[in-house]
Amino acid sequence: MSQKSRAYNLRADAASIILAVIDQGQSMGTALPKVQQRYRDGRDKGLLAEICYGVMRTLPQLDTQLRRQLQNPLNGKKRIIHCLLMAGLYQLKHTRVASHAVISESVEACRTLRAPGMTGLVNGVLRSMQRNLEALQNEQFEAETVQTMHPSWLLKRLQQAYPQQWPQVVAANNQQPPLWLRANVSQQSRDAYMVKLTEQQIACEAGDSADSLRLLEPMDVTQLPGFETGAVSVQDLSAQRSAELLDCQAGDEVLDVCAAPGGKTCHMLERQPQIAKMIAVDLHGDRLARVQQNLDRIGLNAELVEGDARFPQQWAPGQRFDRILLDAPCSATGVIRRNPDSKWLRRDSDIEQLAQVQAEILQAMWQILKPGGTLLYATCSVLPEENSKQISAFLQQTEDAMLIPIHADEQLDNPGWQILPSTTGGDGFYYARLQKRS
Repeated sequence: MSQKSRAYNLRADAASIILAVIDQGQSMGTALPKVQQRYRDGRDKGLLAEICYGVMRTLPQLDTQLRRQLQNPLNGKKRIIHCLLMAGLYQLKHTRVASHAVISESVEACRTLRAPGMTGLVNGVLRSMQRNLEALQNEQFEAETVQTMHPSWLLKRLQQAYPQQWPQVVAANNQQPPLWLRANVSQQSRDAYMVKLTEQQIACEAGDSADSLRLLEPMDVTQLPGFETGAVSVQDLSAQRSAELLDCQAGDEVLDVCAAPGGKTCHMLERQPQIAKMIAVDLHGDRLARVQQNLDRIGLNAELVEGDARFPQQWAPGQRFDRILLDAPCSATGVIRRNPDSKWLRRDSDIEQLAQVQAEILQAMWQILKPGGTLLYATCSVLPEENSKQISAFLQQTEDAMLIPIHADEQLDNPGWQILPSTTGGDGFYYARLQKRS
């Protein structure tokens, strides 16, 4: 069935989602699923996601090249046509979709978007870009923000924090994310699961954490052997370090704070089935539904609680815990390749505000950690203000807090383990392990 005979046009939908993100401030995680749910074909869902995420990843370059093609800016009600053209240019430059299909479907999208008067412009601009595609592909950009596809405030922070490594961080941020899996070791070992994949001719390789493996080609994970019964889950390599580092023991009472969507909760329970109590807390009740879905699929149990981590007395009065995983709300600057829209939605001023919230949650969680207990502080950020500087300040202010080094070279003025995003490895992540003196 052709796109024209359907009740929707994929390119029109892509343009609407892109507009909602860059002009209206919606996150891709909110805008995309609302539209995707009316698509039945998984390939259509995948293409829609690829276009939208791809435009966010390469936005400054697409915008710069497109504006040169336009005699007049497309503003106001015509702004959605600008987004449609960026979606078309992305497909021409970065996908295998046939050029004639990109152009014809983009022209048809004008009618879906009730802008039939723009069909000539869209056709002309995209055909011109298709003719000059090689030059567009090889263009070198002068402006650093366009060249790196990162906003200036973030680029400055990365350059200050990592004067040697920042180009590698930027390169990793601009790639499509690798697909990491977590084998459920309560069912079988990682290596045993890899044998099952090999038998089905699914190419994979082991990661350098105990339960991790990476698929070498993208696929529908629901088709993986044993996925529906919890044999394997999608979880980034760096995120899988949480359960290893917290190292829950039989009989422990464990708290997972800011737990949604529940991957780390499940991982801890998989690795230690004899946890005495597992409570997963999140500020947003609707996000706890995702945690429950993950628990149900794998066949695990945890107590789910909606609550503000800064005020545990409201949702855990009188309770104390042996181990606490604090996956603190953060800038998500370590997972930009998974959420490229965050580059354009986040602001420099957000970092100080986030650091304040993190400090408040850390203090609150420390009060409900048992003497001798362990707290693992984690973020998916690469910014020191949220990570090493946060923990260093906490250690200086908290007499009964003791750093338990993850690496031998940790220092009190530079504590914890900062993982930078890697093109072949995991996302950007930070961990610091603290123990409360008895």
